[in-house]
Parts: sequence; C-alpha cells; structure tokens
Amino acid sequence: MDKLIIDPEFRDKIPPLTEDEFSLLEENILSDGAVFSPLIVWDGTILDGHNRYEIIQKHPELTYAVHKMSFANRYEAISWICKHQLGRRNLTPQQKKYLIGQRYEAEKQADAFHGNQHTLSDESGGDKVCHHQKAKTRRRIAEEIGMSQGYVQNASSFAKGVDAAEEALPGIKQEILTGAIKPPETAVAAVARAEPEERPRLAADLKKSKDDKGKKPRPAYHKAPSATSRKAEMQRIAEISAEMERDKAPSTEENVLCSLDGEIVSFMELFDRIFQEYPRLLSDGHYRQKLIQTMQKMKQYIADIEGGRTE
Repeated sequence: MDKLIIDPEFRDKIPPLTEDEFSLLEENILSDGAVFSPLIVWDGTILDGHNRYEIIQKHPELTYAVHKMSFANRYEAISWICKHQLGRRNLTPQQKKYLIGQRYEAEKQADAFHGNQHTLSDESGGDKVCHHQKAKTRRRIAEEIGMSQGYVQNASSFAKGVDAAEEALPGIKQEILTGAIKPPETAVAAVARAEPEERPRLAADLKKSKDDKGKKPRPAYHKAPSATSRKAEMQRIAEISAEMERDKAPSTEENVLCSLDGEIVSFMELFDRIFQEYPRLLSDGHYRQKLIQTMQKMKQYIADIEGGRTE
C-alpha cells in the first residue's frame, strides 16, 4: 500500500462527510471489493480521496489506483482542489462560497509565491500581493464562475471568517458550511478582522441565529428590510466605527491604492445588493436607461483621470 501524505490545509478545503455518508461510502467500497475512483496526489500528498484513503488503510486488501498531478507550487494545488470540489452537485451555498473564496486566495498568491512547494501559506510571503494582481485575479475568477467581482471578494472575506471562527471555536465551520446555522455573512467575515482575543466571543455569537429559528415573526404591513439585513448593516456600522477609532499607520501611496481598491469592491457589492432588491432597475428599459445615464458620471470621471487629470 502506498504511504501517502495528508496535508491538513489541503484536507480542510474539502467539505467533510457526515458519519452516515462515510459509513455508506465504506459499505459500497467493501461491496465492490475495490476503490474505483483513483486517489489524486501531488508529490505524494493527497489532493482528492482522503476518505477513500482512510478506508484503504482500514482494509489493505482493497485494490485502488493513484493518479499523479503536477503543479508549480502548493497554491496551484489548492486552486485545483477548490475547482474540483466546486464541480460537485451536492454543495450547500455556504460551501460553494467558501470554496470560491479559498480559490481566490490561492490564485492571487500563486504568482507571488516566494517559498518552495512544501512551505505553508502563511510562511511563504505569498500574502504580499499587489492590488493590481488581486484585481486581475478577482476579475478572471468572476468571469469564469459568472458572478460579480464583488461576490468573489465577499467570498474571500467569508472564507477567512469561517476559518478564523473554526480556530476560535472548533466545530463551527461544519455548522456554518452545512447550513445548520445561518449567521449573516458580514458577521462571519468580521471574526477574521477582529483581534484574536475577541474571536471566541464573536464565533459563539454566530450560533445565536440557531436559536432565532423558533421565534414567530411579527406581522409585516409594508416591505421593510429583513432582520438579517438590519443586523448585518449594524454590524458593518460597528466595524467602521471601530476602524475609525484605531490609531492609523502613516499612509503611503501603495496603502492608499489598496484602500481605494477595497472601497471600489465595496461599491460594487452595494450595487449588487441594490440590483437584487430592485431587479427592475436592470430589467425595465426605462429604469435601465436612467441608471446608465446616472453611471455615465462615473465613466466620465475615469475618462478624465485616464486623460491626465491632475487636480
């Protein structure tokens, strides 16, 4: 039997099976007497097939195959894992968003990789990616998956929040990604931005949405923002207030560019939310024309800068 490596970072990108799902997989494999789907590996490390490999170790008499792949670095390997998992049909919306966020994080770092293929992500210096590379990667992924760049950026923040919450409160990642609890995505993302000592409390707060399910909603006589939207908005206001109170490091042109990049992404996310709430702005010809006229101001502003505007 091949001695393969289990990389925790690779393994944790894959939605885990429940106990019942694992038992059914094991039962089917034993019934077949072989593992028909090959284990996918890179340099002796499993990329896909962790559960099958565990079953093989328990039953060494099983026959199986290994398919080897080649990548320049571990970020390319992580990207492949995420794209491969996104091809599954039984993903929850939360799992899909998490994988898209993880794919974006891996691919934006691939070109800035400074370590060797065995270096862990936080040791390689790959997080030092210029804003131009981030925007290019975000745009490419958005086009490939048919979503907006704002969605990709939001998925990245969500994925970071999920991982931070899991580190602070083990087990909550599974609850979030399976939909057992459905906290606001802004609240999930806020966990990663918080100080380490604050994360356990914020992670525990994510579970509160579970207790709200049994509450009877109040009658609504007009269309008002949902409780989730209001909570998310209050969370965002709190984050902005906290950010304003922090001591600011001396700014550089590069820092300002990164800040502007973030503001533009937030702007696109705002427009995405507006279009979801008011779809006629895009579907109705009259409103669409007025919307485009309004946005021409932005287009003209960009044209002025491209033309050499200095004041």
